[in-house]
This record gives sequence, C-alpha cells and structure tokens, in this order.
Amino acid sequence: MKRRIIRRVRSTGSAAGIAQGQPGGLKLLTNDILNKFNPTILGLGDVNTPCEEIEAVAAVFDLSSFTAFCNQVDAYLAIPSFLNNFFDWFFGSIIYGLTDEDDGRTYFWADLPILVKFTGDGIVVVWNARRMKEDQVCRLAATLYNICYAYRQDFYPQINRVVNKPPSVLRCGVARGKVFSIGNGHDYIGHCINTASRLSHLNPLTFCFPHRGFAVQEYMPPEYAELFVPKYVAIRGVGDNELVWVVKEEFDNLPERNKMQFRSLESVAS
Repeated sequence: MKRRIIRRVRSTGSAAGIAQGQPGGLKLLTNDILNKFNPTILGLGDVNTPCEEIEAVAAVFDLSSFTAFCNQVDAYLAIPSFLNNFFDWFFGSIIYGLTDEDDGRTYFWADLPILVKFTGDGIVVVWNARRMKEDQVCRLAATLYNICYAYRQDFYPQINRVVNKPPSVLRCGVARGKVFSIGNGHDYIGHCINTASRLSHLNPLTFCFPHRGFAVQEYMPPEYAELFVPKYVAIRGVGDNELVWVVKEEFDNLPERNKMQFRSLESVAS
C-alpha cells in the first residue's frame, strides 16, 4: 500500500518567489528529475520478476585497509590508478584460474560467474553451482585461494610502485548455498553471500571457507588440501560453533590471543 506524504509547509516570501522560478539556488521538481531519480538507477531490472532459486558458490573479496588508502593526501589521484590496475588484474586472474590448456588451446573447466559486483572496498562474486561436481567446487575454492595469494606475492609489489600505500592484503570468504535472483538476474541475495562476507572479515586470516558444502578431504587436490586445517569458530549471524577451513600457515603464525577464538576438532570432541 502506498502512503502519500502530505507537506503542510506553505511557502511565503522569498522562498515562494524562488519556487516560481526566481534565482536563488533552489531547483523545481520536474518530470525530468522524476524520470532520472527513481528505482531504475539501482540497476536491478524489473524487481517484480519472480525470484529464481539457484545453487551457488559465493566469494566475497575484501581489500584490507582500503578506507585508509582512500583517506590519504590527494587520494583522487591514486584511487583511479589503483582500481584500473586492480580490476584488470582481478578479472584476468578469474579467467586464468577457471581455464586449462590442452594442445595449445584454452578451455574453461567451470563457468564464468553469474554476478560480479564492486562493493566499495571489495568484490562479490557468485557462481551458479547447479552443474558443478564436488571436485569442481573444491577446485574453485583452491582457485580463489590462489587469487588472494597472488595478490600478496605478485600484484601488490607491482602496484606499490605505481600508487602510494595501496591495500596490502586481499581477503576472501567463500560459502556455498542457495541464492535468489533479483530483477531476472541483475543481482542476487542469499545466506551464503552473507556467510562469505562474515568469513572474509575473520581477521587476521586472509582466506576461509566452511566445511559445509566443501568436501575437502574427498575431492580437493592434495597439493591444496594440505594447505588448509579445519577449525571451529563462532561466526556472527551464522552459528557459535561452525567448522571452517583456514590456511594452516596463517593460523600457525597467529598470536596466541588470536588463536583463542578457534577450537580444534580434538578439543570439541573431548
């Protein structure tokens, strides 16, 4: 039901003159303004379109300290340069990670994402996992880990020569579950996107994904499976005792006070 807000303020004096088109800085409400400022600027398409439920893998990437980077002196010079280089590198890394080479030709072993959205300090990426096999889902998680690792080892040293104090760490949380389309696929919402966002902020770790939906021990390539270790942790809005996979080397190097938020499988079982 639409409710109409009735304004009872009556313009008088100079304000009334301005409203009638006299100069003074105020702008008349016109049909042209209404045609420009309405829900279509959200870019969601027809939101009356029924939602489609899709099995998905969601990844939320977070550029650590991006706010501090944007607050530096003359940031307007550094931000465009960083984002231009970062987006080129990021999309190239996605394609590289999803392809194999055979007889001189390049093939996709998984489909491209159905959604890639810049959030202001990171990127949300969603894959349609309906046709993915379990080994592909695990390989996708390994691919996303590689992107975070490559940012720190390859991209950051290069961009650090181009702009001042760029974000030094790219974090990523991954989750699997159902998403629902908005506006016939212009956007997606779902609990797994929220979970991935929570896991991307599991400081000071840079990469994390849940045990639920990822059969690591059965299907992840051994060279990647050995990089991760399972831990129980409380995730806000998800659960107080969630089993997740974290990077073993990162966890081992955590200060003891940070390790206290995690619990091992042995401690929970006892």
